[in-house]
Amino acid sequence: MVKKDHGQGEEALKDVVCGSIAGIVGKYIEYPFDTVKVRLQSQPDYLPLQYTGPLDCFKQSLKRDGFIGIYRGISAPLVGAAVENSCLFFSYRLVQDAMRATIYPTSKIPTDQDLPFSALLFAGAASGALTSFFLTPIELVKCKMQVPLESPTPSLRQPGILSIIASVYKHQGLSGFWHGQMGTFLRETGGGAAWFGGFEGMKIIFHRIGSSSKQDNELPVYQRMIAGAVAGMSYNFLFFPADTIKSRMQTEDVSKLLGRKQTFGSVGRAIWKQHGVKGLYRGCGITVMRSAPSSAFIFTVYEELKRVWPTRGVEG
Repeated sequence: MVKKDHGQGEEALKDVVCGSIAGIVGKYIEYPFDTVKVRLQSQPDYLPLQYTGPLDCFKQSLKRDGFIGIYRGISAPLVGAAVENSCLFFSYRLVQDAMRATIYPTSKIPTDQDLPFSALLFAGAASGALTSFFLTPIELVKCKMQVPLESPTPSLRQPGILSIIASVYKHQGLSGFWHGQMGTFLRETGGGAAWFGGFEGMKIIFHRIGSSSKQDNELPVYQRMIAGAVAGMSYNFLFFPADTIKSRMQTEDVSKLLGRKQTFGSVGRAIWKQHGVKGLYRGCGITVMRSAPSSAFIFTVYEELKRVWPTRGVEG
């Protein structure tokens, strides 16, 4: 029992450390694209569109903020990336362990074999659902940092993290940090199934067309990167409307809401009424494009770090 607990604790530590590092690497790769995506998503319904598309948004952002400005507010997302990926990988393994202890005992599936693909999809969805509750407050601050406020006073256009946190708490209380939770929950639950499912599915395909003597974790790096890229594109495309609604909700100026409670449904209906399906998928192209290299590196860095992790021998 002691040996088992020690092994579980070490695996948990691996998930947290390797997942955090992988998430930080991926965030540095994708952040400029994410900034453009959020600015495209957050354009108000009642004003003419400020940007004609991703390239125009990127040009205007560079002209107004400079290259450093594209990375403005990255400190919160770096924390978010570390939390998100460590939580995703940790809970993904935890759910699988729970299923192995109940639905798929060793008598049915040996511990050295993967669970059925449907079980992996469920584990991905469950890990995403859990992660969403930790991620929403971090993403709320991140989104507000990425979108400059419209104000005649230039100094007010660049609020810092602490001033954003103070403003949210002042106007909406503690619950205000989970504004947009439904969007994050839907995106992460469905996206978790798509993310892990895309990765595991591609690994299964590569495994079947390759040497039957090889295990999945022995796939060459380029195949694992392809699997990670497919996972990232699946995650972002399939549940992008939920992310659009969430971004719109989280970039509202809380000081101007005047007690109005914006719900996930009301914001979604407003976007649909004003711009239709195109409004729900605004910024989708650049998001899917940036997710390919980002997820490719996240999965590859995570697996490589776990592979080289020093393992302590356990006596008798």
